[in-house]
Amino acid sequence: MMYIKINEIFIVKLVICAIIKNMKIEFVDLKRQYNTHKKEIDAAMQEILNTASFVQGQKNNDFEKAFSVFCKRKYTIGVNSGTDALLLLLRAHGIGPGDEVITIPFTYIATAMVASCLDAKPVFVDVNNQSYTMDPNKIEEKITKKTKAIIPVHLYGQSADMDPIRKLARKYKLLIIEDCAQSHGAKYKGKTLPYTSDGAFSFYPGKNLGAYGDGGAIVTDAKRIDYKLRLLQNDGSIQKYTHLSIGYKSRLDTLQAAVLLVKLKHLNEFTKKRKAAAKMYNQLLNDIKQITTPKEMRYGSHVYHVYAVQAEQRDKLQKYLAQHGISTVIHYPIPVHLQKVYKNLEYKKGDFPVSEALSKSVLSLPIFPEIKDIEIQFICEKIKKFYASF
Repeated sequence: MMYIKINEIFIVKLVICAIIKNMKIEFVDLKRQYNTHKKEIDAAMQEILNTASFVQGQKNNDFEKAFSVFCKRKYTIGVNSGTDALLLLLRAHGIGPGDEVITIPFTYIATAMVASCLDAKPVFVDVNNQSYTMDPNKIEEKITKKTKAIIPVHLYGQSADMDPIRKLARKYKLLIIEDCAQSHGAKYKGKTLPYTSDGAFSFYPGKNLGAYGDGGAIVTDAKRIDYKLRLLQNDGSIQKYTHLSIGYKSRLDTLQAAVLLVKLKHLNEFTKKRKAAAKMYNQLLNDIKQITTPKEMRYGSHVYHVYAVQAEQRDKLQKYLAQHGISTVIHYPIPVHLQKVYKNLEYKKGDFPVSEALSKSVLSLPIFPEIKDIEIQFICEKIKKFYASF
């Protein structure tokens, strides 16, 4: 009997070793989430197919109401992307030619790009070297008579430090428009984002709350802004064939609203699992001196859309991990102020040293609600082996 038991243990170990040896870990594995909630999602999508209510259907209304409750805001307006959410929100607030909008260079280009699309000028301030979000101490020196708004980006799932930003906005009578594209459910001092103002969200598939295509939303407490946004998202029209302004075709598809409505019910659970994964990463990577793990600031609650470490020899590490079946992403390799499209703004290397240093060191490791402990352990073991070889 003992011989049989020993053999069984040996076989189990062989199987585990074989699994680990052939392990392939996606950066985000969307198939797992779908398979987990397949029954609910399929039923929701089938309902739309059965009714053929593909545009501005009942599920749009249901989702907007539910997301308003989640964000603790009065209104939600579904649009076709996070980029359009920012664009329409800026336009609803009257941002236009000659205006200046303050934001950060260490983020996705859309935040600055929407200002440019309205012939406004993006003005950059550097980020804090611990939170990776807007450094409030760098804002005031960039404010001019042309400044109309500040757009803090709640990067990687962590809130910017909003109280000092709000204090400056009040002092200079500026708008605050929060880029919440990566921060679904994140909190600042116990309050769900957006904290001070209107917020723009993305529902790109890989987001914490992701659709099965492009999608976005704006949340607000202002009835006037809600009205303007509903005109802008629908060709300047509230009543069919009656157009009151120049607008856009930017509506959230009803199929996407149906998917999002299902996933929204599970978002708190998704967040809990992401935080648990981040905690395991922190524990396993803590003793690697070449790695700096992300810091959750005391003022907020991080939802870990991205788990980004600072890594010495970042590019070599990324290549090494890829060779072992581990997919990673660099968020973001070129700060916005150094992108060719913004050459006309005449920024140069060295203008925003924290952002530039981060762009050379950050590496985003796989994180999603369904990631397994054994996969995180495998990733961390490979990182340890990489640095042990030097």
